[in-house]
Amino acid sequence: MKKIAWVTDSTSTLDPVFAEQNHVYIVPLRVVFGEECYRESEDISPELFYEKLETASKASSSQPPIGEFIELYESLKDQYDEIITIHCSTALSGTLHTSMQAAEIAGVKVTAIDSRAGAYPHREMILQGLEWQKQGASAAEIKANIEQMIENMSFYLIPASLQNLHRSGRVSGTQLVLSQLLKIHLLLRFEEGKVVVNEKIRTFKRAKQRMLDVLKVDMEKVKHVCIMHANNPDEAVTIKQQISELLPRLKTEIMPFIPVVGIHAGAGTIGLCWFRNEHV
Repeated sequence: MKKIAWVTDSTSTLDPVFAEQNHVYIVPLRVVFGEECYRESEDISPELFYEKLETASKASSSQPPIGEFIELYESLKDQYDEIITIHCSTALSGTLHTSMQAAEIAGVKVTAIDSRAGAYPHREMILQGLEWQKQGASAAEIKANIEQMIENMSFYLIPASLQNLHRSGRVSGTQLVLSQLLKIHLLLRFEEGKVVVNEKIRTFKRAKQRMLDVLKVDMEKVKHVCIMHANNPDEAVTIKQQISELLPRLKTEIMPFIPVVGIHAGAGTIGLCWFRNEHV
């Protein structure tokens, strides 16, 4: 069996100890408050992040510097037979392209995968990929299987703030103005790695119900659903209870969103994600 290394970024939300035990190498994205720059999940806790976000006049995120990737690939190339690199959506970040460029500079061949997402689904792709690896799958076979997972992924968001999404180009100026004037809540979804508007809904309660209705349509094909939140644990617990009442056989998990989601979608954002016809 070939020895495989995995290279990913902090949007995968993987536990660092688990990652180390399974040959997964995490390169952190950056969270920037004015002149202060923090490595996501390493230099700043979620609690401190949201404290700073409340009072910050400017907050942004950036991909890891290419030098970190080059150094990592240089250290891996003689230790492993194959390297799989999987990163957050290329439609939202240049991290995968930077990682691939670094691998080329280091003279390393990698099997590259665009997760077309981040957070829970990104994590699940790696966890399932590790299972396929244990079964003897090659890097190419693992990539093909993960790309099938991506085709079966549903990922919905109700953002707390459209201001930041507008600034980062995720929603248009027209959508921002209309939502402010009419107090409309947007139900967003990931499509081909991009965040697109699924529906415009007048109240948060209805937006949340619509998200649950979409889940109900897939209920026969789903075993596990993740409720994600950006510093909004009470609402996440409420949704978990609603899912338990609607679909009691479903396994549910609550996961805090990574800080970069908080920056772009705002504290209070809620999301749901699941895979149809799951392997897990």
